Amino acid sequence: MRAEAQNLVETIRKSLTLLGQRMDVETASHRLEEFNAMIEDPDLWNDPARAQKLMRERQMLMDALDTYNSIRQDLADNIDLIDLGEAEGDTEVVTEVEGALRALAARAAEKEVEALLNGEADGNDTFLEVNAGAGGTESCDWASMLARMYVRWAEKKGYKVELIAETAGEEAGIRSAAYKITGPNAYGWLKSESGVHRLVRISPYDSAARRHTSFSSVWVYPVVDENIEIEIPPNEIRVDTYRSSGAGGQHVNTTDSAVRITHIPTGIVVTSSEKSQHQNRANAMAALKSRLYELELRRRTESIQAQHDAKGDAGWGNQIRSYVLQPYQMVKDLRTGVETSDTQGVLDGDLDRFMAATLALDVAGKSRAEAQGED
Repeated sequence: MRAEAQNLVETIRKSLTLLGQRMDVETASHRLEEFNAMIEDPDLWNDPARAQKLMRERQMLMDALDTYNSIRQDLADNIDLIDLGEAEGDTEVVTEVEGALRALAARAAEKEVEALLNGEADGNDTFLEVNAGAGGTESCDWASMLARMYVRWAEKKGYKVELIAETAGEEAGIRSAAYKITGPNAYGWLKSESGVHRLVRISPYDSAARRHTSFSSVWVYPVVDENIEIEIPPNEIRVDTYRSSGAGGQHVNTTDSAVRITHIPTGIVVTSSEKSQHQNRANAMAALKSRLYELELRRRTESIQAQHDAKGDAGWGNQIRSYVLQPYQMVKDLRTGVETSDTQGVLDGDLDRFMAATLALDVAGKSRAEAQGED
């Protein structure tokens, strides 16, 4: 077997081993048998919420096991094919199989990362907010660049992206934007993006063409599904309606349809500025429940709490990632050290390498904490 093919095979085997360990194949198989026995209970659908939750968990378990077994079988098939091609001196077959192995290695690596998404809300849809920080017009423009980056990332994943609210900057860009992103493990993937993002570039708004540093913050929290009950007493919230602002023309809203809800005990503020006031209220309440749920998750999860504490204000010393466009090209995550000179690729949504490294770092941190606790 040629060196490249051998390296790919070893890489895939390593990913399979880690994937099998993280999902615990034997335990998962037994758990699936239990699920299959439960769905045969004729009384199951007397409790629709419980039944739907069980069916959803069963499907996720089936998908995980099918993926593991599929990668393992594809690897075995490709090894047989490449051995046959080399035995017969068919270089065309060998080259074709090496291409298939590269694709399989990428798939195995992605699934290996997804196996890390086992937190309480990792499988949920998510809300994502982008807010301009210190830097005036520059930061508003940077916020719009960040928003585009995450929309492009989500679209590449095949996720549905819905703009919930947006406030335009005075001269350019946006002051803030909120999105709902729907898709498998949306929160699990994006949760590591919460924090301050720093941009260094030659400002297009500076006639002297000087270099500027701008900051914008990103906040990610899971969508609360129907199985999570959160009670919010009416006396704990203040609801305000206002006329949403836009870019002018057909975007001008002539009615007070936008809704802002303030949760008085925590100070959390959520907004929605679609056309329907009724829908805006529903959207804002859903976002508030999700924020409160995420707050509780942070209280119970030390790693998320530490991440939140590190976020701080959108300014110097609190950034999680730097994007340098001048005088050189570099994007570097300050938590993991992962970096790339492909700044345009990152701004076009190539974020998986950063997310994967942060997820692995979180898992390693939890493992160390558990080991110290046992000691």
